[in-house]
Amino acid sequence: MTTGAMTPYRSQASSGHERFWHLLHAEFTKFRTVRGWVITMIIAILATSAFVFLSSRAQCSAGGSACPPPPAGPGGEPVADAFYFAHQPLTGNGTITVQLTSLTGEFQNQNANGQSVMEPEGPQPWSKAGIIIKENTSQGSAYAAMMVTGSHGVRMQWNYVNDTPGLTGSVSASSPRWLRLVRTGDTIAGYDSADGTHWTLAGTATLPGLPATVQGGLFAASPNDSTSAITLATGVFRHVGLSWPATGWTGTNVGGTISVNGVGVPGSLRQSGGALTVSGSGDISPLAGNFSVLTVQTALFGSFAAMIALIVVGVMFITAEYRRGMIRVSLTASPRRGRLLAAKAIVIGAVSFVTGMIAAALAIAVGTRVLGKGGLPLSPVPALTEVRMIVGTGALLAVAAVLALAIGTILKRSAAAVTTVIAATFIPFLLAILPPSPLGLREWLLRITPAAAFSVQQAQPQYSQVIASYTPNGGYYPLAGWAGLAVECAWAAVALTLASYLLRRRDA
Repeated sequence: MTTGAMTPYRSQASSGHERFWHLLHAEFTKFRTVRGWVITMIIAILATSAFVFLSSRAQCSAGGSACPPPPAGPGGEPVADAFYFAHQPLTGNGTITVQLTSLTGEFQNQNANGQSVMEPEGPQPWSKAGIIIKENTSQGSAYAAMMVTGSHGVRMQWNYVNDTPGLTGSVSASSPRWLRLVRTGDTIAGYDSADGTHWTLAGTATLPGLPATVQGGLFAASPNDSTSAITLATGVFRHVGLSWPATGWTGTNVGGTISVNGVGVPGSLRQSGGALTVSGSGDISPLAGNFSVLTVQTALFGSFAAMIALIVVGVMFITAEYRRGMIRVSLTASPRRGRLLAAKAIVIGAVSFVTGMIAAALAIAVGTRVLGKGGLPLSPVPALTEVRMIVGTGALLAVAAVLALAIGTILKRSAAAVTTVIAATFIPFLLAILPPSPLGLREWLLRITPAAAFSVQQAQPQYSQVIASYTPNGGYYPLAGWAGLAVECAWAAVALTLASYLLRRRDA
């Protein structure tokens, strides 16, 4: 008896890639067939947008009156533009050069008789005196300026949001600062010097559409101090040189002399012994960090509620199987337990990402139309920033859901897992916005905990020249957006690694 050649056995099972795809499909089917989870996703989207209407109730005063709109800068952003300006018309190209020998400060106080008086004090850190070329004397008009500041040396600033440093150190009669502005068409170059001979280019500003005739001259400004007291800056100028025919100085309190935009006392110009002394209050800067304006970041406040909902779903996506005993069926169908956990993470992450992006896009679309009606002005946000906020919010919620899935796998108990993830995310955030917490602690909490990921929703940049409290209360975070999201991703990765190890090691 002879035997024929035997055909080798070939498994009819599909490749590993195909099996994993089927596993993903099975896990997605589990998710979409649980009506409560799908409804929760819809609620998360609606809740995010609903909070926009609550935020729009912000008013300028307790009485609910609308705020007077602040001036808008060339980019449309709300700005502070209040200072004393001693100016002359400049037609065409021209150069202005000065020597600044002193910068002093005063603050408004009450004497023993209850009268308001100005008392000497050191200049505020961002008090400023210098030279400026400005489109006109209207608030919000384009400008470029070279200035000496109270504590930040020489700066060149233009169009409110731009700032670049020059010479460091304080100014005095023995250590003066020479400043120069050169206009060539729409371009203004700023220079500084310690001796009036050797000049260094501080920066160049392009001001599109600058008219032929502008105003050039000397200025002084000083923002309110930390107690909101009105302050005054005084600069002493010598060797004032103009390349155009002088017509005499005209003094203007840009923004007025009442207590609006930081102006509470009239500025002044005095000429004596070859020196020009200019005093002024107010500030020239973007409005940011002081709750005087809103951004579309406010519209995303409802993402906190959405995150809680997605954390609950993320935990339930695994603990529901433990509770009902279905985990044994799942592990039998997919013996490679790490692949099962990976499939669940991809499904819950993808569904949460799409949910988060839809919620953020809808909230921002609604917010841009609703928030400005509450009384506070709405600061514009660049389109790319909005894209980052929308995609980032989706990623923020997706990673939170994956973290919840991992903690649910580790603890196998819904209540304990939900509590753990919410506490790890929201308690650091709450501690960071509570004033009694030290500022250093607040910053570290938002650097090393999952709450760091909220930085991906930040709408406004931090301006070095703005006196403000850059904390989460005002929508600012110590890490850049994607860096903060990376911190949350690291927590999720560690939790998933531990969850995968425990899922392999222990019985279902």
